[in-house]
Amino acid sequence: MENLWPLPTAEAADTIRSLCQRLLTETDTMTEVIAGSALMAQYEPALLPDASLIEEDRHLNRSDLVQWLTSNIQQPGRRVEPYIGQRTTEYIRDLLSRGIAPDFAGGWRVALGLGWRRWLEECVAHCTDPGLLVEVLDVSAKSMLQYALDSVSALREASLAAAMGNADADAIALIQLIASGTPMTEDLAEGRLRYRLGRPHVGLVVWTDDPEQADSLDDVVGAVRSASAPESALIARASATSRWIWLSGAATPDLRHVEKILAKATNVRAALGRPGRGLDGFRSSHQDALAAQALVVRLGSDRRFTAYADVELIDSITKDPASAQRFVTKTLGPLAGADEAIRQALLTYVQCGFNTTRAAASLYAHRNTVERRVSRANELSLVKVEENPTHVAAALLVLEIAPNIVTATPC
Repeated sequence: MENLWPLPTAEAADTIRSLCQRLLTETDTMTEVIAGSALMAQYEPALLPDASLIEEDRHLNRSDLVQWLTSNIQQPGRRVEPYIGQRTTEYIRDLLSRGIAPDFAGGWRVALGLGWRRWLEECVAHCTDPGLLVEVLDVSAKSMLQYALDSVSALREASLAAAMGNADADAIALIQLIASGTPMTEDLAEGRLRYRLGRPHVGLVVWTDDPEQADSLDDVVGAVRSASAPESALIARASATSRWIWLSGAATPDLRHVEKILAKATNVRAALGRPGRGLDGFRSSHQDALAAQALVVRLGSDRRFTAYADVELIDSITKDPASAQRFVTKTLGPLAGADEAIRQALLTYVQCGFNTTRAAASLYAHRNTVERRVSRANELSLVKVEENPTHVAAALLVLEIAPNIVTATPC
């Protein structure tokens, strides 16, 4: 690319290179700070509930950051080529197919401000020569600002290209309208989607954490479609790494076959909404599934299949992971780090109505074994189960979904 300002002196170039090498080691931390704030600046309501799209947005922010740092290690102070890879192109196409148009310029303004502040701190800390500091800041400011301008322009061009080649945009946009609560008649929606809405159905979100595993994701979707009757399955490509599925039937669909399909898949996970009926059920079951997916991603859980009905309480408790961590620690104390079998015995005991015999049957363990484990668990717990069984059970459920939450670094 054509450079629009004088190149830095050799000394300034060496300083910029050294600073970028140092910051390259903290790209994950910087990405978390920048991506969250930039996402809120773009504020597209349809994007926020979707954990897969948020992860793609975070990846885009990290790629932009790494691109500028590595380019300035190789050629300090020069104009940097925007990063628009295949994954970025697919992400933009997915946004357009859902009728989502983020304010990329607004997001970049926030990202630029946060990135410049961190760069300024690093420059002041490691550049003691005032004259050299001024030159480094002058050149890097031009490079960083031009990179933001070029990137926004490249994103707009990619959006135009994606819009011209997206044949499925109308169907996906209609699904997005229904899911977001836009008033619509059931007959219109059924006719355009070729999916029967006026009967019980459930919504699922199926996704992979690795874009390289998209083939496995499509294999799962294909198996689910093959196992379903005609017009009883609706499948939409929500993003490069996720699919939305609705299954319907004369009665509430039995999803045991879906669980079996997922058990055989590699690196594919699913979240399930509660059953519903009609347009309202279509929408609410889908929103449940999105919430369950967001919970699993937020807590870093490795669960393969999550039903929102099983985790709704945990979802409310863990909206703020740091608060959830404190809740678990202050409720369970040493029990949080105890053997899983001890924790599971106490949780099952509470869930079985404090009936040791039922708990033993559920755990396939001897009654005396369960009694010993429950007694030991209650000794370790800061809050005793007889004092507040609801809090104890909730804290144990959080640990069941996210066993590493008590060892994670607080936010």
